[in-house]
Amino acid sequence: MTYVDGFIVPVPKKKLAAYRKIAKLAGKVWMDHGALSYVECVADDVKKGKRTSFPRSVKLKPTEVVVFSWITYSSRKSRDVIMDKVMKDKRLAAMMDPKSMPFDGKRMIFGGFKTMMEFGA
Repeated sequence: MTYVDGFIVPVPKKKLAAYRKIAKLAGKVWMDHGALSYVECVADDVKKGKRTSFPRSVKLKPTEVVVFSWITYSSRKSRDVIMDKVMKDKRLAAMMDPKSMPFDGKRMIFGGFKTMMEFGA
């Protein structure tokens, strides 16, 4: 079964193009180092729930949109090796500075997940 890193990020709508540019580079870097897939999605049908929801999870502001993304790997071991290479990749150095990120990294939610079930390609 695959291993997945998942992310939920609040991105200011006016900085979505800058985020897309960074995500495009990040996707290339992850794929170059062996990730199976890299996916970035912008909220389209995501309502603020009464208790929990994607918007509530990142304390979404009216001027922001939720971005949901994930990266798949062949295994946790593979992910750890790939992540080590990605974190050392000089192409990402500039975007690792919190001041230059087009979103509030303190409100980003992320984690690694073991795949429980998988259908399709």
